[in-house]
Amino acid sequence: MADGRQLDYELVEATLDNGLQVCVQPDHLAPAVAVNIFYEVGSYDEDPGLTGFAHLFEHLMFQGSKNVGSGEHMALVEAHGGSVNATTSTDRTNYFETVPRGALALALWLETDRMSSLAITEANFAAQREVVKEEKRQRYDNQPYGDLLELLVAQHFPPEHPYGHLPIGSMAHLDDASVDDVQQFFDAWYRPSNARLVLSGPVTPEDAIDMVASQFGAIPAQERPAHVDSAPPELPPRTTVTRGSVPHPLVYLSWPTPAAAHPQQLALEIALSVLADGTTSRLHKSVVRSARMAQEVHAASLPHLRSSSITTLMARPTDGVTTEATAAALLEQVARFGDEGPTSEELARAVAQYEREWLLGLAIVEGRADLINDGWLTHGTPAHVNHHGLELAALTEDDIRSAVRTHLATDPSQLHYLPTEVSA
Repeated sequence: MADGRQLDYELVEATLDNGLQVCVQPDHLAPAVAVNIFYEVGSYDEDPGLTGFAHLFEHLMFQGSKNVGSGEHMALVEAHGGSVNATTSTDRTNYFETVPRGALALALWLETDRMSSLAITEANFAAQREVVKEEKRQRYDNQPYGDLLELLVAQHFPPEHPYGHLPIGSMAHLDDASVDDVQQFFDAWYRPSNARLVLSGPVTPEDAIDMVASQFGAIPAQERPAHVDSAPPELPPRTTVTRGSVPHPLVYLSWPTPAAAHPQQLALEIALSVLADGTTSRLHKSVVRSARMAQEVHAASLPHLRSSSITTLMARPTDGVTTEATAAALLEQVARFGDEGPTSEELARAVAQYEREWLLGLAIVEGRADLINDGWLTHGTPAHVNHHGLELAALTEDDIRSAVRTHLATDPSQLHYLPTEVSA
C-alpha cells in the first residue's frame, strides 16, 4: 500500500444503457474471478404487512429461470470448479460466484437469465416458503436467545418502521402472500437499474465490460426504484426484561447511532474495539478481570443505510451478580471512556486489529469484490476501498472520544435476558 494505508486497486466503472452499474477490478495474478452483484433491496423495502420477501428471494433465485432448471444454477457453477452463494440484509441482497476465468461467461449468463426471467411459480414459492420456515425454526425458534435480535430491534424501531423487523420476516406474512405478491416484489426491485455488479480477478476491464454488456445489455431499461423515506425512530430508551430456556443471563445495552455512511461511524467501530475486542480491551480488563462483574463482554453494531444504526454492548454476568449490577459497571466504564478517550496504545491496537481484518478480506477476490460493492453501496463509489485505510489511519484519540461522547453518552436501552428460573 502506498503511504502505508492508501490502496491503488485499478477500478474501471461503466453503466449500461439499461442502468446496470459495473465495476471491474483486474487482478491478473488471481486464480479465479469473483462475480458479485448487489441488488439494492432488503427488508427495509418490504411492506410492513408482507415481510420476508427480500430473504425469500435469496432462495427463489436458485430455483430456475427461462433457460435454467431448478437447482441448476448452483450445480453448473460447481461443475466448473466454482462456488456460489447469497446473503440478505436490511438494505441489500447479494448474489455471488467465484469461478475459473474460463467460466466467467457462464456465470454472467446465469445471472442475466435469472434477472430477466426468474421462474416464480406456485410450486417454487410453496417449496421455498417451507425452506425459509425451517431456517427460522433452526436459527431463531429453537435456539437459546433466538429472539434476542428481534427484541433488540424492537427497542429502537416501532413495527411499522422499515427497520422494525428482521430480514427473516414473518412466517404468517409469507403464508398469507400470493404468487402475485411475490412477482410484484421481484418486478419492482430486480432490474438492472437497481443493481451493481463487481468483477474482480484475471480479466481486462475492456473484455469484462464487453462481456457484461453482451449478456445484460438485452434486458430492457426500467426506472430505478425509489426507497421510502424513513423518519427517525421515536422510541425512547427503555428497559426490557425477558425470560427463556437459556443457560445463563445476559444484559445488552444499545444506543441509536448514525447511519452507516456517517463520518463518525468508523470512529465508533474503533471505540467498540477499544472497549470490548479481546482480553486487552477496557471492559475485559475492568469489568471481567478486575471487578469480576462479568464473565465475558462483547460489542457489535447493526449498520443501517437510511436511518439510525444500533450499537450494542453485551455482558454475561458472573455467577451471583445481577444483570442490573453488570449493566451499571458497563455504563460506568463507557462514561469514563467518554471522558478520557483511548490511550495512544489502545488506539494503535484497535486500528491494527481492524486493518488486519480489512486486509484479510481484501486478500482473496471474493472478499475484495464484496468489500468493493459494500463500499459502493454505502459511500456511493467503489473507490472507497482505496482510501478507507487512510480514513482509518487518520483517526485520533480525540475523534474516538468525540464519537463516544456524542453517541454513547445518552441513556441506552437495556435488555435483561434471564433464565426462566431466575427472578427479576
